[in-house]
Amino acid sequence: MSDATVLRLVILVVGAALIAGLYYFGQPRKPGQGRYKSTPQRKPGNGERVEPRIGESEVGSDETSGDVRWASDVQAPELPLPAPRSRDAQADDSQPAAAPFASSTGRRPDARFERIVTIYVAARDSGTIAGAELVVAAEKAGLEFGDMGIFHRLVEGRPDLGPIFSVANMIKPGSFDMARIAELRTPGLTFFMTLPGPVRALDGWDTMLPAAQRLAELLDAQVLDENHNALGRQTIQHLRDDLRAFDRAQERNVIKPRR
Repeated sequence: MSDATVLRLVILVVGAALIAGLYYFGQPRKPGQGRYKSTPQRKPGNGERVEPRIGESEVGSDETSGDVRWASDVQAPELPLPAPRSRDAQADDSQPAAAPFASSTGRRPDARFERIVTIYVAARDSGTIAGAELVVAAEKAGLEFGDMGIFHRLVEGRPDLGPIFSVANMIKPGSFDMARIAELRTPGLTFFMTLPGPVRALDGWDTMLPAAQRLAELLDAQVLDENHNALGRQTIQHLRDDLRAFDRAQERNVIKPRR
């Protein structure tokens, strides 16, 4: 075979490959070809859970936003209301809507405050406190169920002044559903006092601490400080000194009438 023949064959093969490449890569792409296609989000139904995509909220969730709420994280004397129910839940009669408890008992006449003092009553050994036992113990400790669906200690004879302190569930949303209280199992309770309150800060503390100790005794639980450590004498004394100073500062801020 001569060199000219070999050259012709090489040119023929290269030309055929070039034509095939132009034919393959020159074809118009189908819609979406070569692009990432996200899986279409299915509508919830038949008990199926629909996972949310990044930046989207989950469909059909009845949970309120945020993490488990401890009293040390409370920034206002208000507890979050349950989130609106989804359409699917509203259509299901087996899931009754949870209405917030409405009561004037323990309602604060002024929502403004400067400070919150918090302690806990927690079950021992990672146990839980039963709802039925809690209700009995709360009554014995002089607490009244009322505003926001939680317990309050009121000024005797002057409930209109608001609570001296309040007691909420340690876990969110913090309120107690009395219709299902027998089913409740909670790791503990949050005692919180907003200042200034209806009584002097030190008097309020001297009312809240014995109530917490009484509940702990009745429920076989323990009293913890705001850092979830056992409440010791040194911490108690430090709090008393701090609240005494708070009372003095409040008295200095009161404008006394001229004589």
